[in-house]
Amino acid sequence: MTRRRRVVKAVLGLILILLVGFFWLAPPMVDKKLNQVVEHAPYAVSAEAERLHSELLVGDWHADSLLWRRALDQQHDYGHVDIPRLQAGNVGLQMFTTVTKAPRGLNIQENHADSYDDITSLVLVQRWPLRTWFSLSERALYQAERLAETIDKNPQDIMFVRTQAELKTYLTRRATEPQLVGALLGTEGSHALDGELENVQRFYNAGFRMMSLQHFFDNRLGGSLHGVSGAGLTDFGRAVVRQIEELNIILDLSHSSEAVVRDVLSMAQRPVVISHTGFKGHCDTGRNIADDLMQQIASRGGLIAVGYWDAAACGVTPASVAEAIVYGVKLIGAEHVALGSDFDGTVTTGFDTSELAAITDALLANGLNEMQIRQVMGENMARFLGRYLPE
Repeated sequence: MTRRRRVVKAVLGLILILLVGFFWLAPPMVDKKLNQVVEHAPYAVSAEAERLHSELLVGDWHADSLLWRRALDQQHDYGHVDIPRLQAGNVGLQMFTTVTKAPRGLNIQENHADSYDDITSLVLVQRWPLRTWFSLSERALYQAERLAETIDKNPQDIMFVRTQAELKTYLTRRATEPQLVGALLGTEGSHALDGELENVQRFYNAGFRMMSLQHFFDNRLGGSLHGVSGAGLTDFGRAVVRQIEELNIILDLSHSSEAVVRDVLSMAQRPVVISHTGFKGHCDTGRNIADDLMQQIASRGGLIAVGYWDAAACGVTPASVAEAIVYGVKLIGAEHVALGSDFDGTVTTGFDTSELAAITDALLANGLNEMQIRQVMGENMARFLGRYLPE
């Protein structure tokens, strides 16, 4: 072999090593950077709160954990959610949501739908299948497959909840298997439909039981709270809402413009949820919609799930989240307030899902009684699912 060939071979080998290292190391590095927990001393939790928390059915309406390469059945020291940490936090019901597009420079004020999509880069770096590179619906379906595979591998730790019957089975099992997590599946915006109404049925068949309409940008269904148009529902958006309701999929209005929220409330036949948010009267940011719309949602039997990050709760500590929850209880009643962490949604929080007893402690300190805490922490979610999941 000539010296030149040896040099070329060595250079190609080095490039290969660098590429392998990049694709192996980059995903966890990005995950660690974007899903941070503020460094903190262990939270002091009273004996009363520890006892109460151990008795709760805790439910969370929103976590984007399926977006990341992190294996959910293994415990990690970064990010917010995995099955061991869900079990440590006594989380019973977890809605896993699927992110499919996010514009470069994402913010809560204004985003353009045609901006470069950062999720495409993440898809490539994490070596997702080719079919996901150019299709948002395939990205959602791939994340659904990952959840199903995790459940199949860990039947003693996690089970799918897609129907009222499966919910009853889950609750019966959990009475004697307190480590069991009930997993649900939702979308983060219906741009994931790729403009095809038929994809609502495909998503239903894949196990999706909650769908939101928008994320951080306007789409074919209507305006985003963080888009540029402020528009209401389009004709396509109305068709999607009708199809979602016909299939008994829960409708999520997170990230929707206030005009979309009003349009949905004028036509919806079933209660809706906002799966991760705050109350504008408590935390006046561009992430939260007006209190009067929250009251309208509650008056129709809906739920408002409070998030754990700064733009939602104006703070990231358990005490800050508890204050947002108490505000909601006073505004719309404890029976309409729930938890919606937005864990693993490129947010910085003050705790991960293993530390939720600190919220229970803070709610007691803020004057909520045990019945109200049980409702907010998960019973409202279980009740809602028991009524509105498909039979």
